Order: sequence, then C-alpha cells, then structure tokens
Amino acid sequence: QVQLVESGGGLVQPGGSLRLSCVASRSIFSINAMGWYRQAPGKQRELVAAITSGGSTNYADSVKGRFTISRDNAKNTVYLQMNSLKPEDTAVYYCNADRVLTRAGWVPDAWGQGTQVTVSS
Repeated sequence: QVQLVESGGGLVQPGGSLRLSCVASRSIFSINAMGWYRQAPGKQRELVAAITSGGSTNYADSVKGRFTISRDNAKNTVYLQMNSLKPEDTAVYYCNADRVLTRAGWVPDAWGQGTQVTVSS
C-alpha cells in the first residue's frame, strides 16, 4: 500500500495563509497525478487542485488566484500554498495520488488521512 502523509493544517485568521504538504512514503517509481481534495461538514468531498507529473494544473473555481499547487517529483511530494483564506475554506483537506507505480506494481489510487484547516477569527 502507498501511504500519504499530510502536514501543515491548522487554525488561521481570514486573509491568512497556510502551506500543506503531502509526502508519499514507500519505494515509488512514479505518480501520475497528485491532488488535494477537501470535505467540509455536511458536504461532499470536492477537488481543490491537482497537478500532473508534467506540471499541468487544475483548480476549483473557488480557489483560483488564491491557492497554488506544486510538486517535487524527486521527493514524491505535493504542496498546496493557500493564501487569502476565507472561512468557507474550512474543511478537512485530503491528499490524493493517482496511478502510483511501486515495486509491487501499480496502485490505482491512494489517499492521505486528512488534515484540518480552520479559518476563523
């Protein structure tokens, strides 16, 4: 199994910034795409941002211009820089890895345990 370990969540005031990190822990040869999803209480999980191995990115309309996703392929790590945070950004943020090639073969999908982001004054 591929393990994804997230860090960087916390409590921040509106207008503040946070940087989330997610590292894949295992002998990994490649990861097709990595992304961040979030789930607020009573709502469905939604895509926040994703990035391919080639660096192409995709963002939810609600975070465009405020969030930036990046990755370090050599470290199998993905980051999410979140600026100008709003209370509606409050959610549990999950890291996702799509189509992971490991020593044991292909793993179609992997998820982190989630990290809480709370935006409140």
